[in-house]
Amino acid sequence: MKVLFIGGTGNISTSVSRLAIEQGIDLFLLTRGSRKVKIAGANVITADIFNKTEILPLIKSTDWDVVVNWIAFTEDDVARDISLFRGRTRQYIFISSASAYQKPVSYPVITESTPLANPFWEYSRNKIAAEERLMKAYRDEGFPVTIIRPSHTYDTVIPVAIGGWSEYTIIDRMKKNKPVIVHGDGTSLWVLTHAEDFAKGLNGLFGNQQSIGHAFHITSDEILTWNQIYDIIAEAAGVQAVKVHVASEIIAGHNDLFTGELLGDKAHSVIFDNSKIKQFVPGFTATIPFYKGIRKTLEWFEEDASRQIMHAETGKFMDMLADKYGL
Repeated sequence: MKVLFIGGTGNISTSVSRLAIEQGIDLFLLTRGSRKVKIAGANVITADIFNKTEILPLIKSTDWDVVVNWIAFTEDDVARDISLFRGRTRQYIFISSASAYQKPVSYPVITESTPLANPFWEYSRNKIAAEERLMKAYRDEGFPVTIIRPSHTYDTVIPVAIGGWSEYTIIDRMKKNKPVIVHGDGTSLWVLTHAEDFAKGLNGLFGNQQSIGHAFHITSDEILTWNQIYDIIAEAAGVQAVKVHVASEIIAGHNDLFTGELLGDKAHSVIFDNSKIKQFVPGFTATIPFYKGIRKTLEWFEEDASRQIMHAETGKFMDMLADKYGL
């Protein structure tokens, strides 16, 4: 099977790329070469997908069994891909986002038929518009799209709202017994999925013609509160977390960045029904619990001091919130 990844060396996609190679897939990575990650066994095409003139000569004589775009974020991005890959691929997989689901949800269990609506986050609205453009191409001309909606998926990132992701600030503060900010009262429910588990579900859809025209989310079935998430991270770091709870609306009021990331996403409880992906990929199940996965993540950060990025501005922001709103 010949598969093209546009991207393929990111937080989620690296695990998918490595599993594809293990499965014997003839994998091509179209990247700008800006990341240091190397995927042994993959064929690398160095180019910029956003430069259509540059891309077209590289792909015009090639047919693909599967094309996966990891870095398409807008309707214009997927419209370009429809033009580029029309008649050149048997399956086009768009990586959307579970943040596109209705916020707040009107029914607590999220399925693929949960409405798509996010008034808080432009990122999510752009993903919705891209999905709609692709589905129109599917209906009008049979463009072979499959839509994937990852939720909060981690591997080489720390999955918290403030001081994490590519930052190491949250761990540094925990180790120094400094307060860390938990949005809300910490009792809302959340789902974290390790990228290696996500890869098993996504790779199982490659070449599956029954999945054309369908959308899937792929998540763990483990449900945790945010208090549990912070405590598990702290335990993995060998400390106890000094948690200060601050309402999401207050956090967003101090920094508009969190209007989307909190009010449009993490402030809401999520429970995902994964029966659809399990039906299409028999045997799929997430097997890495968060307490094990986060240890692997921290080990990755600690392998290289250059990965342990601390931002003073983040620390000042957390200190301000803790001083002003902490008990």
